[in-house]
Amino acid sequence: MRIVEIQWRKSSFSEQSGNCLELAVVDGDVLVRESDDPAVVVRTTRAKLASFLAGAKAGEFDDLV
Repeated sequence: MRIVEIQWRKSSFSEQSGNCLELAVVDGDVLVRESDDPAVVVRTTRAKLASFLAGAKAGEFDDLV
């Protein structure tokens, strides 16, 4: 079994109080977690994340915030 230290990244727009999403890449997949609940991790592909980010940039989710 290979042990990998995960390098989590978060947006510079994240709040300092911990209200943010963190992302990391492991074995080609993207991991996503909430900083205030780091034990829960979602794994997705780069292609799926790219599609989501394109929709977010286009304003498709603006009604959620």
